This record gives sequence, C-alpha cells and structure tokens, in this order.
Amino acid sequence: MAEKDYYETLGTSRTATEEEVKKAYRKQAMQYHPDRNPNDKVAEARFKEVSEAYEVLSDPEKRQRYDRYGHEGVKSSFGPGGFEFNRDFTHFNDVQDILGNLFGGGGGGGIFDDFLGGGRRRGSRTGPQPGSDLQFEMEIDLEEAIFGSKRDITLPMAEDCTRCHGSGAEPGTKSETCRHCGGQGAVVSASGFFQVRQTCPSCGGAGQVIASPCRECRGAGRRKADRTLSIHIPRGVFTGARLRVPGKGEPGLRGGPSGDLYVVMHIKNHDIFQCDDDDLFCEAPVPFDVAALGGEVEVPTPDGVAQLKIDAGTPSGKVFRLKGKGLTLSGHSGRGDLMVRVAVQVPVNLGAAQKKAIKDLKDQSTAAQYPGSTEFRKKMDSFYRRKRDLGA
Repeated sequence: MAEKDYYETLGTSRTATEEEVKKAYRKQAMQYHPDRNPNDKVAEARFKEVSEAYEVLSDPEKRQRYDRYGHEGVKSSFGPGGFEFNRDFTHFNDVQDILGNLFGGGGGGGIFDDFLGGGRRRGSRTGPQPGSDLQFEMEIDLEEAIFGSKRDITLPMAEDCTRCHGSGAEPGTKSETCRHCGGQGAVVSASGFFQVRQTCPSCGGAGQVIASPCRECRGAGRRKADRTLSIHIPRGVFTGARLRVPGKGEPGLRGGPSGDLYVVMHIKNHDIFQCDDDDLFCEAPVPFDVAALGGEVEVPTPDGVAQLKIDAGTPSGKVFRLKGKGLTLSGHSGRGDLMVRVAVQVPVNLGAAQKKAIKDLKDQSTAAQYPGSTEFRKKMDSFYRRKRDLGA
C-alpha cells in the first residue's frame, strides 16, 4: 500500500509555515484524539497518522529530508519498527502545548500530565515540598517612594499545625502507604496504543493516607495564622515595582524550603506632586503682581525648596522645567525633571486704595497688553462669521 503524503495527512500545503503546520495538526488531533473517541480503532489509527506527520513536518531537518527524498528520507528517524509514540515522538512539549488545555495539561491530572509514562513528571508529593510564593499589594506615600521607608505588614499564612507538627495525623498515629497506588501517588492505565499516568484518586497524589486525621487541622497538616513582617522600602521605588523578600512566602511541607514573598508597590495620589516615570509635576500659585512684573516664587523639590524665576508677563498655565529636580528611580540611570505649571492668583478682599489702583491700571491698559484676550476675540469673530456663512 502506498504511503500517504504527510502534507495531505495534515491537510496543508508544502509551503505551509511552522505555525500553519501546528494549526493543522491541532485541528486533526482534537478531532481524532482517543479521549474523544474511546474504543474507536479507526480514530486511534488516524490520530497516529497525523501525529507521525506532525513529528516530521514540525522538525526543520526531518521536513527537509522528507521534501527531498520522501518517506525513505525519514524512515531512519523512526527505526525498523516505524513510528512509535513511546520512542519517536520527540515533540512531546509541542503536543502538550497544543492539547494540554483540553486534556488537563494545566496540572489537573489529565492525559498529557504524564504522557506515555514520560514527559514532565511532577515531583513526589510524599517528600519535602517547597512552599508557594506569595504576592502582597502595598500602597505607599510618595514620600516613602522618594526617601525610602520601613513598614510592618501582616499576612495570613498557612503554617504547620502545632498539634500534629505538619503530619496531618493525630498524635500517636501516623499516615499509611496508599494501597491503591502503592505509595507512588499515581496510577497507570492503558489507553489504546499509549499509556495514561494519572493522579491517584485515593490519596490525591500524596502516596499516603491518614487513618486518624488531626483534630485541630482535620488532616491538612496546616492552619492559618497571621504573620507580621518588617518590609524595607528602598529609595526610588515606583508603581509596579516588585520587591522580593526571600524565604518569607508560604512555609514548605515536610521540611521543604519556604517560598518567596513579592511586594508590589502602588504610590498613592499626592497633594502636591504627580509622577510620570521619573518626572514630577506640580502646580505653583503665582501672585498677580509677580506674574505681571516678574520676580521669584518658592517651589518644592525632593532636595528642598527651590527659587523659580518668573518672567514679566508670564501667563497662567505656563510650564517651567527644572532639570534634574525630579526622581531617581531604583535601577534607572539619571534623574528626571520637575515641571512646574504656573497658576496666576487673582487678589481678593481688596481695600479701596487697591481697587482704585487696579481701576487706574485698567483705564491705562491697551488691547496690545492683553494678547490672549485679543486672540480669543478673533476666534470668536471667526466662529460667528462661519455661522452666518452657513445661514444659521
């Protein structure tokens, strides 16, 4: 019988890209997978055909030999017995990536959790196990981000039960080897032409069963407890920065190492400053007379108060840049700038003499001395002229 063309088997062209080959395989594999077609020998054979085709066409070297010499060019890759999953399927990780979500590859004990007794096996659950990493979201003031700080935080933590010391068994008793899996934590069964290794349903993968659970933790070996930690916040942290605190995560099981704690920083809104990366922004009130005649105003910076020179005739809203007066962020080179937006202040609670002085100023002023008002008037005239042109 003539051997079927691999491209025809996958339903793709000879010029197909690597991604197109993978997509074609995914479609066929999901259709003919034995888990979806139990006891269907035709589907099982078809699944083997498409997997053999994918094994060749997903490997650049094998594909090149196949394109040049046909099936004879790749037979040596499979050996005298032809293609076999348990010996020749070197692209297992690709298959796990393609089908893992459908068949439990996310760690739920599915068919690809331990394909053919190989693949990515989980470590034994009867020995020491490392604790999980934890993440804590922390809000801090801008001052803490700029100058550094020290904070105490309290976290709910799973710790070894003080009654059973983490064993889960009532004092005076001990766990027993699971009879269903013989202490292996998994059971292996045949599924067509390959084997399936799944988590033992009796012990949940632990390999041990507890006949007399601890009264305090009910066999869990752990209980929740609050733990207070001191966290050092270094200078220059920013929103989204992650501080790693080694060994302060969840404690390990049966003597395993503790996980790490990751503290994610979030800077609160500030009364004066806003942040944009390493630049700072603030708005500074400027008296009417200083804006008109020129002068200096005080503005805050991380280094202390600075004198900002205001030119005569400075309009409200003008932004001044103070180079190098922004933030120095941890892990970044250089320093940001401080941008100061001027907000001209109109005087209030005027006395009679002050009112007269301002009235005299008004009487002596010309349109040329208020260019902003003049420009605005021109825009208004243009708007209403356009309105008339439209007959509105």
